[in-house]
Amino acid sequence: MELLTKYLPKTEFESYEDFKENFSLKVPERFDFARDIVDEWARLEPEKRALLYCDDNGNDRTFTFKDISILSKKAASYFAEQGIGKGDRVMTLLRRRYEYWIIAVALHRLGATLLPASIQLRAKDIDYRVVQAKAKMIVAVQDDFVCQQISQLQSDCKVVFAGDHKVEGYPYFNERYESCPLYEEPCTGKNEDEMLIYFTSGTSGYPKMAVHNRTYPLGHILTAKYMQCVQNNGLHLTQADSGWAKFGWGNIYGQWICGSAILGYDPIRFSPERLMEHLRDYKPTSLCIPPTMYRFLLKAGVGAEHLQSIQWFSTAGEPLSGEVNRAFYNICGRYIHEGYGQSEGTPITCSFQWMDICPSSMGKPSPLYDVAIVNKEGKRCSEGEEGEVVIFSEKNKVGLLDYYYKDGERIDPLEDGIYHTGDMAYADENGYYWYVGRNDDMIKCSGYRIGPFEIESILNTHVAVKESAIVGRPDEIRGQIVCAVVVLSPGYTPSDELTHELQDYVKKMTAPYKYPRRIEYVERLPKTTSGKIIRNALRSE
Repeated sequence: MELLTKYLPKTEFESYEDFKENFSLKVPERFDFARDIVDEWARLEPEKRALLYCDDNGNDRTFTFKDISILSKKAASYFAEQGIGKGDRVMTLLRRRYEYWIIAVALHRLGATLLPASIQLRAKDIDYRVVQAKAKMIVAVQDDFVCQQISQLQSDCKVVFAGDHKVEGYPYFNERYESCPLYEEPCTGKNEDEMLIYFTSGTSGYPKMAVHNRTYPLGHILTAKYMQCVQNNGLHLTQADSGWAKFGWGNIYGQWICGSAILGYDPIRFSPERLMEHLRDYKPTSLCIPPTMYRFLLKAGVGAEHLQSIQWFSTAGEPLSGEVNRAFYNICGRYIHEGYGQSEGTPITCSFQWMDICPSSMGKPSPLYDVAIVNKEGKRCSEGEEGEVVIFSEKNKVGLLDYYYKDGERIDPLEDGIYHTGDMAYADENGYYWYVGRNDDMIKCSGYRIGPFEIESILNTHVAVKESAIVGRPDEIRGQIVCAVVVLSPGYTPSDELTHELQDYVKKMTAPYKYPRRIEYVERLPKTTSGKIIRNALRSE
């Protein structure tokens, strides 16, 4: 814990109230993640495990902090040879390949800007991001789909491939970088310099860039230490593609500051059965996966033997149903702790370790931010009153984005000192927040305001339902009606009888006015590259 105490005056707390009141971060004048975390661990404990990489083909490889330090210095020299320097923007399409960690640290070392992107992006999406960000280089994994998209690019951007094999006609990172000299130039970056850019999900229209500065990793101390409860010398698994902000939440920054190794499991495609095998065989001590993956694990028959090494379960990215949480508790005796946040920052609310678990709750506000729920007039909501989750801030806090960037315009994310999340919630009598939905996802039916999450959570527990999405459909009498768009589990087919069964199932589990008056069956739900349902696409059908 020696590194952690450099940044936290107090690391242990007696209660949530103590945590909320007394948590604080010490931010150095010139923080450099590569030098102050990776190189410092390599100096203090050179053989300390940093990364355990594995895939579905039986390959695994362990990297110490000394390894990451040396390899990232060599990679930095490689990129410098390729003309990459301070302020240059580099996009990565690397899935969960071990090279990502080396390349990310190398770019931070150079003072370049990292733009993680999903390998699910098509050529037009990559072109859009390259042009918007003025990216100087793309580093991509050798993958058939990625290669196909790269070959169709219209933008002028240098492409380098990494992975197990060369791609004809392109520079090959793995062939060259380890023979490069160590990059030993001193850090010249300032805290306010840009370090990392995430493209927001873009559920409507094209996404904009969320720009984070060089102090961003320090904000994720709270994520790793207090949301995911990683252990010094433990092994943490957050299952997320490196192109998603969730990867930055759970696979590098806060975890390494806290001294935890990362289990970098790199499947070509998600399989709950294979994930269960890796949990059993590699024995992570903490786990953070999306609610959808928890649901799939349950349906695949996950048992205590797969989970016995895990001492802390957490989740983020979408709301978690109470039924799933209780089912996991029945299997392993531990609840899943939910965190809520966005690509623009670190956790905004969380079910922290000192709190009683209220299944389906978002938890309580993070001490990093002044969080509140406000109504349309901007006033703080009373108990039980629905409103928008916001952050009050006179200036951008550590972990929160510096600015948005789109079409050459820099956009301040704060409006009169308020950051608007666009998410609706309410607080109960104990201060717990409860998610309702995006402010543009609310359904107005016969005078009722209905959020989609509760109904989806209920439907997803029915044996016939693989996944579902709730949207509003126009109705002459009620204004809108609740419509369920359902993907059925294998072995089930649409029928009037099944529709009535699902409607009755919801009626028995919640207020009758919320039941879906219409159910539509589809083969798949439209989703963003980060796996979130694109409700706009469903509403327009």
